[in-house]
Amino acid sequence: MKLAFAGLRHGHIFGLYDAAMKHPDVTIAGAWEEDEAARAEAKGRMDAPFYDSFDALLADETVDAVAVGDYYGIRRDRIVRALRAGKSVICDKPLCVSQRELDEIEALSLEKHLRVQCMLDLRYDPAVNLARRLVCEGRLGTIHAVDFTGQHPLSYGVRPMWYFEAGKHGGTINDIAIHGIDAIRYITGAEFVRPVAARTWNAFAVKTPDFKDCAQFMAEFDGGMGVAADVSYAAQTATAFSMPSYWRFTLWGDAGALEFRAGEPRVTLAVRENAIETLEAAPVHGGWLDDFLRPFDADAQRDIFASQRAVLRIQEAAR
Repeated sequence: MKLAFAGLRHGHIFGLYDAAMKHPDVTIAGAWEEDEAARAEAKGRMDAPFYDSFDALLADETVDAVAVGDYYGIRRDRIVRALRAGKSVICDKPLCVSQRELDEIEALSLEKHLRVQCMLDLRYDPAVNLARRLVCEGRLGTIHAVDFTGQHPLSYGVRPMWYFEAGKHGGTINDIAIHGIDAIRYITGAEFVRPVAARTWNAFAVKTPDFKDCAQFMAEFDGGMGVAADVSYAAQTATAFSMPSYWRFTLWGDAGALEFRAGEPRVTLAVRENAIETLEAAPVHGGWLDDFLRPFDADAQRDIFASQRAVLRIQEAAR
């Protein structure tokens, strides 16, 4: 696959660049970024030619797919134009900032049989996959309640400043919670039904009071399963990713409960009174880039859109 990059204003896109550089089945055709400062920075990080315009990138008939890493509010435009040009798309999350935008992306993807992949890496986490296996084996029985926490650092002045500009970010729930919602759908097989309650507010980004950096919500899934979450930008910068609360999940069923933290290769399982096991998770081979290279599959495609649609509905409830 020959891959071109469009939009380089989020750091996650360089993780995709590094993965693509190492993958034997991917060749990088080039990159494009309209912001002058971001383009200059990217040229120092990427060993690739740069297109003069997005139109020039899309007109390159050798390009099979476009990697999108622009600010969230413009991603719909980048993705839709790439699909209309006959190119598949791999994108940092989120894909877009409204259900209307997602409707358009989904319709084009399914109509043209073009892959749209989102970089949802928790699906490939060892603990997440062990939790999925335990649930599938019936070790928890019927799951009735789930909670997760995914607090991130605000990192004001380090994060791209477009985060704090009106119309470019699209909401903290849409930005962060998609990872947790996708993991829950993957582990339990339960589908999102509706938001029950959602709130976002400004607490830590005092220099930009319109940026709602705190986010909490409750949601209902199939069978009445309840989900509660906090995905605020509330963590301290120096310790954010080492805190036990970073992507911690707990699931309660009528036959047992389990808890794990993504990034740690173990799951704590309680199956009866006073019986707690700590299970080691096996490595997971492959990831979202490998999935992207597979032939188009409509069901797999709808699965990605379902996670994106769920968080968009919760974000809209918060508004």
